[in-house]
Amino acid sequence: MSSIDKSGTFTLGDRSVKRLGYGAMQLAGPGVFGPPRDHDAALAVLREAVVRGVNHIDTSDFYGPHVTNQIIREALAPYPDDLTIVTKIGARRGADGAWLPAFSPEDLTQAVHDNLRNLGLDVLDVVNLRIIFDVHEPTEGSIEEQVAVLAGLQQKGLVHHIGLSNATAAQIKEARRMVEIVCVQNQYNLAHRADDALIDELARDGIAYVPFFPLGGFNPLQSSTLSAVAARLGATPMQVALAWLLRRAPNILLIPGTSSVAHLRENLAAAELELSEDVVKELDGVAMAA
Repeated sequence: MSSIDKSGTFTLGDRSVKRLGYGAMQLAGPGVFGPPRDHDAALAVLREAVVRGVNHIDTSDFYGPHVTNQIIREALAPYPDDLTIVTKIGARRGADGAWLPAFSPEDLTQAVHDNLRNLGLDVLDVVNLRIIFDVHEPTEGSIEEQVAVLAGLQQKGLVHHIGLSNATAAQIKEARRMVEIVCVQNQYNLAHRADDALIDELARDGIAYVPFFPLGGFNPLQSSTLSAVAARLGATPMQVALAWLLRRAPNILLIPGTSSVAHLRENLAAAELELSEDVVKELDGVAMAA
């Protein structure tokens, strides 16, 4: 049996963070647009996360927009010394809630200042460049200009560390020739495993990999194998999916999101779930069946 240590950590830049963090996307309204249905509940889930030891929160000023960062500030400022807040830039929201690229130097600079203002910070711990050329799927294309903008903001002391989101292997290599990249945030889960080789490469170099949609996102994971394993272990399918990710590689940091304190507790309990080698192999087959 292999036990996942709830206090297990990995390095994110010069910070040591718990491998189970929290993603703030669901704190905004439906479609990640507008205010939450229950403002007090949003505050409560953030405060509960920190009380339970979470010290890595993922957010973006284009969630809402501005909503989640303002709620994070209201709930948690002044921030605990060990809390690492990671944000994303590179997109904006249309008046109808559409997700639109915001990739110009002016857009990126403005986004950093918006994040600083709404979070109430003087410097951002980590800024992920979210790469959206015209679709949400990773798309090849040079990001030299955009990384140069972030490098300049880093030199000015507004950004501490730089990461990438929705990036291809070629884009990661291009960025790493210019600056230190401390994390990559791409889509990855039990059924969506296109980044298997990339995760192993980043692990060798000590770079964190942060799966977005670790539970399937807008289309939650559904697998008879996953459900059967969960039933045998007395856990939920989502807990098993999170536990599998923690087992997958030591550099994987998880940021499952929720607007519910009860669901938050359920997610964090996944760290205590034990998976045997046979169970891991059984779950590995989900990707082949997907």
